[in-house]
Amino acid sequence: MALTVGVIGPEDLVHKVVAVGGSAGADRLLALPYRHEDETLDVVGGAQSEVDALLFTGVVPHTLAAAAGLLDRPAMYVPYNGATLLRALVELLRLGHDVSRISIDTLRRSEVMETLTEAKLPTEHVHVLPYRPGLTSQDLAAFHLGARDKKETRVALTCLGSAFHLLDHEMHAVRLAPSRHSIRSTLQALLLATAGQRSGDAQVALGIIDLPAADRELAADLRVLGGSLADLHDGQRLVVTTRGVLEKVSEQFTRLPFLDDLAARHGTAHVGFGLGRTAAEAEALARRAVNRARSVGPVAGVVSMTDDVDIVIDGERTAEASAAAGSASGGGPESKVTLARRVGLNPRTLDQLRELTAQDPEAGITAHRVAEHLSVQQRTARRILKRLERAGVAVPTGSREAGRTGRPPIVYRVRL
Repeated sequence: MALTVGVIGPEDLVHKVVAVGGSAGADRLLALPYRHEDETLDVVGGAQSEVDALLFTGVVPHTLAAAAGLLDRPAMYVPYNGATLLRALVELLRLGHDVSRISIDTLRRSEVMETLTEAKLPTEHVHVLPYRPGLTSQDLAAFHLGARDKKETRVALTCLGSAFHLLDHEMHAVRLAPSRHSIRSTLQALLLATAGQRSGDAQVALGIIDLPAADRELAADLRVLGGSLADLHDGQRLVVTTRGVLEKVSEQFTRLPFLDDLAARHGTAHVGFGLGRTAAEAEALARRAVNRARSVGPVAGVVSMTDDVDIVIDGERTAEASAAAGSASGGGPESKVTLARRVGLNPRTLDQLRELTAQDPEAGITAHRVAEHLSVQQRTARRILKRLERAGVAVPTGSREAGRTGRPPIVYRVRL
């Protein structure tokens, strides 16, 4: 199936990326231009239902979208590198400009100096302002004008179109643009990442249902998985579905809607799902999962993945959530191992989350902060917070506007 990539940035760069990507045989590219980077969040939010991945023409709009928690699918930006700078310097020299006194924004200082040194160009009067979140076009323009007035620079090289427009009538300015090679290589990496995620969603998921007696209603209960049901030689039942369907039905592996119904009819119910690279591996993981579910309690579901990752889904979650709330109110702390098992997270991950919440216990945390602290994707961070919420140790307290447009991030108060 063809992938649709939304290309976000200023209109001229968006059209360049679409033209280069199209000539390279890429899948469908959807142009999503803006007039100013402040419109990034509105553009991204409006395109979420149309695209499978997002390609930004530079680091600035990508950073804005990431900070707002809008990157819930594969997303990359086209880098501005030494080759981009070298091409601009050659053009300046061809036109007779002095490139020994220049100011450059957004690029890393080390990359700028390495490029100039390899080109045998002087560096003592070169001034660099690397990009960092929060810098605006006014900040970049002020940097270049300050370098002109105090350091006597002659040319400003900027990666931001809005900064270029502020500088254009004040001094000689050049707007850098990504190279065709950078566009092609970034687009190729993005398409591979997106296809990999899709194949992961289509991965076969095998489930083993262990009940004390036959159940005529089981097929109807499992209809939500859209798969097939078969008998195993030991009286257990095997269900075949896909990872994508299982994730959706289980709300990102946080609940099994049919588990409580099975428990109500049989008193005990154990469900284990395995997600592996092959059908044989998935079956082995499903057996590990159902064995783990038996050790958890009379009613439990477990999803087992490769690398010894087990996610526990307890059918008695409501009672446990109440117990967790009681312990948070002074009823005695829950052990780390017990909480990790109940939430379905690695104890080490819980320790890292404790470190994060201890930094400012009253401020609350967002998916963006969790993603940064754990070095995971926003989608994974939201899944973690949802698990904590269902376990009764995280409570959404509102959203944080922070002066932004688009979907504001949800703030959670977490007690671990």
